[in-house]
Amino acid sequence: MIMSKSTLFVSCLSLIGMAIYTQPAYAEEAADKPWSMADKYWGEDAMADARAHEIKTMGGLKSSLVLIDRIETQFDDMEDTTIWDAQGWYGSDDNRLWIKTEGEYSYESDSIEDAEIQALWSKPISAFWDLQTGVRYDFEPGGRTHAVAGVQGLAPYWFEVDAAAFLSTSGDLTARIEAEYELLLSQRLILQPRTEINFSAQDIPELGVGTGITGIDAGLRLRYEFIREFAPYVGVSWQGSVGDTADIIKANGGETDRTVFVIGIRAWY
Repeated sequence: MIMSKSTLFVSCLSLIGMAIYTQPAYAEEAADKPWSMADKYWGEDAMADARAHEIKTMGGLKSSLVLIDRIETQFDDMEDTTIWDAQGWYGSDDNRLWIKTEGEYSYESDSIEDAEIQALWSKPISAFWDLQTGVRYDFEPGGRTHAVAGVQGLAPYWFEVDAAAFLSTSGDLTARIEAEYELLLSQRLILQPRTEINFSAQDIPELGVGTGITGIDAGLRLRYEFIREFAPYVGVSWQGSVGDTADIIKANGGETDRTVFVIGIRAWY
């Protein structure tokens, strides 16, 4: 059936009139409704408790992670060493206790040459970055204590960055930047370039450290993840002292750089 133009015009006017007439009624009814219909059926107090529980168990959920990023033995013509680099955290998305430790054991001297531990409070400052502050204690060398301030997160192009400044109780200011990138050759075979650069704002004679950039550690590690939580790896790393620190080492008859082959394990849970 074909509707005439006059009939169509009258029908349109009727629909517009109904919309105008009923709009205040619908608006008044909507204004009386709670923001969630669950409040109407279960009561505002009961739903407030339920929402608080969800925020606590979901948004404020406490979780933890332990990551052994590197535990490896390094080989070269001069000496063999074992190093560790691990960290872990516990807390919520907003507040976390972060523990970091790293160090080096020398087979030639049969002793731990470097060892430190950090206890940090971590707070997100953006979607990909955390501000971290706390204390660091060096077991070797010297038994020093430092205040720590730094950032850790994901830089553009998926570079993982950990940068921090350290102020010791002796007034020495140093800094360290670590950057890593994971290149997936397959779903389980991963090539990881890694660079660490250390800085010092002044000479520290008792540690054999000069002003400026003190050392660079750059390497490549190839790991295979049998499972995501366990991955052995092999690699190569160049470690060098530069600037005033290199001059101090040369004056004492030491070597300023070395290239080492590494074999190790990365694990997390």
